Amino acid sequence: MEKISSFLFSNTKLSWLWFFVRIYVGWTWLTAGWDKVINPVWAGDKAGVAVSGFLTKSLTKTTGAHPDVQGWYAYFIETIALPNSEIFSYVVSFGEFFVGIALILGAVTGIAAFFGAFMNINYLFAGTVSTNPELLLLEIFIMLAWKTAGWYGLDRFILPQITACKSGKASKKRN
Repeated sequence: MEKISSFLFSNTKLSWLWFFVRIYVGWTWLTAGWDKVINPVWAGDKAGVAVSGFLTKSLTKTTGAHPDVQGWYAYFIETIALPNSEIFSYVVSFGEFFVGIALILGAVTGIAAFFGAFMNINYLFAGTVSTNPELLLLEIFIMLAWKTAGWYGLDRFILPQITACKSGKASKKRN
């Protein structure tokens, strides 16, 4: 089993697979984010209107034997998200947009996939299914393949630099 997971998630021979997964997920985030960034009810003079509507609708899904939105998340919506809907509106808009850019470019791919997954989880907690489960699953795979998912991208150059800085090799080379 270890050989299979190593081949799937660490072998550069499968980098082309992760490239296509990464581009698909990145394009999905980029277009969703861009639609919000250019929309005044998300990131303009009426910022907060759309996210308030989304969150208010989520609160209607908190009743019944098996509610779509759990009580603890409804509490978060009521006490933190709704009172700060304008801030959340910008965070969501630009968060989606920048996750998309990072995934498409293959720059800090694992981190970008983590933040995409974090947004998908919050959308699911808010009672919205849509493409969230699919994207979440793909982002989990991208995170598992973080070493090779950005091989055909900027990570091929960025990750060795980060590793060198972390181990102190970069500072030794400068001296």
